[in-house]
Amino acid sequence: MKTRYILALAGILAVMPLSAKDYYASSFGIKSNGSTMNTTAIQKAIDFISEEGGGTLMFKVGRYLTGTIQLKDNVTINLGEGAILLGSTNPYDYRKAEGGDFIALVTAVGAKNIAITGLGVIEGQGRETANNYLAQIANGFIKDELKLGRPADRPHLVYLRDCSNVKIQGINLRNSACWTSTYDRCDKLIIEGVTVDSRAFWNNDGIDIVDCTNTVVQKCFVSASDDGICLKSHSNKVRCENVTVRDNVITSSASGIKFGTFSKGGFKDIKLFNNTVYDTFRSAIAIEAVDGGMAEDIVVDGLKSLNTANPIFLIVGARHGEGSYMKNVTIKNVYAEVPATKPDRGYDYEGPTLEDEPRNTSPCSIVGLPGNNVQNVTLENVEIKFPGGGDVNYAHVTTKELENVPEMPKAYPEFSQFKELPAWGFYIRHAENIVFKNVVLSAAEKDYRPAVVLHDVKDSDFRGLKAVAPKLKAKVYKYKSSGIK
Repeated sequence: MKTRYILALAGILAVMPLSAKDYYASSFGIKSNGSTMNTTAIQKAIDFISEEGGGTLMFKVGRYLTGTIQLKDNVTINLGEGAILLGSTNPYDYRKAEGGDFIALVTAVGAKNIAITGLGVIEGQGRETANNYLAQIANGFIKDELKLGRPADRPHLVYLRDCSNVKIQGINLRNSACWTSTYDRCDKLIIEGVTVDSRAFWNNDGIDIVDCTNTVVQKCFVSASDDGICLKSHSNKVRCENVTVRDNVITSSASGIKFGTFSKGGFKDIKLFNNTVYDTFRSAIAIEAVDGGMAEDIVVDGLKSLNTANPIFLIVGARHGEGSYMKNVTIKNVYAEVPATKPDRGYDYEGPTLEDEPRNTSPCSIVGLPGNNVQNVTLENVEIKFPGGGDVNYAHVTTKELENVPEMPKAYPEFSQFKELPAWGFYIRHAENIVFKNVVLSAAEKDYRPAVVLHDVKDSDFRGLKAVAPKLKAKVYKYKSSGIK
């Protein structure tokens, strides 16, 4: 596996853009004073460099105010240490590139051999920008459907569509007004050593990989007020495939690493190695196939989940169409600690309290649909420490009332969607060939619920499970299940 990864990375690096020539931003009259609007000058520089066959546009120390700029073939933007590409707070300084779906500060559509590198910063001034959007909507000048009070058409910091041979390396992405960086249908993409600090507003996903192929995301730090690293599939004609996410550290007001929620085409051959998620409101790993697409051939090897509400959440649904399925998932070498309290308390934008309180701590879940089982999931070398202490006075479903746990095929998928679940460790429903090898579950406090509940589970092996709780012999409850070892 490691050899195959190194060879694949070498193949991607072999086609990464090499600078033909360096050009300094100041040569094009681009000002670093933080107040001169540089959009036209920066775009002129990019266009010129591309037309000349390619090269690097170099930004030295300073603050470079700009609206939307569009990368072109064979152009690298290099932000030196102390250089800040500063996004305008005026909504009218942003636009969509032709063929793109979203507005952004830095965008490209159909470009080849492009890069953003250096130790500098792309700063979106997102809170002020988003509030200015709201003001223009309130004045009737911008027509925008507000969803939960949030304007939909806010600018991303980086949005690349249908691009190939892309490198995003070393830069700092700060304070987007919306999703921070989105890579849509890109091929041969490397995102390495990037720092995302984006808690300025709602929906600030850190890194979104949408229907991309041959992609590596590694050695990044992400602090986001929505999902940290999120794989999405917006079209049933394409999918995320051959994507590696490794050696990243993530903290989030939503989920750490998430597949979905949009999952129309799906996800195949995805590898997650040695990632850490901490102080995160929802799931460390959420794999969601709910919009008609697949989730197949997925490996999670090495996960540390600290002060995160839910380590593992796997679900199949039918939110936007039938046909979703999940099979061949391996999750191994996991250490997780689940808190008894809300893990993102005190963040500027916390996850919604209504999902969290009052509710007993949720177990990890592997949940399919009737007649559409999650298939072939192996958990190996997994240790999860739960708080226990389930309160029987909350509205709850006992093991004698499992039919009362709703199916919810059309629901927006989240680990807490079922509200109360009858297990403290794992809840598994509509599944087959689930294998536990050296899985240790522990509860710090006595809990009225069994450790594991199986509902309509077939041909599975739990002989590698150990579960303990104080003053209770932790139990596995099997309901309408067969072939369980």
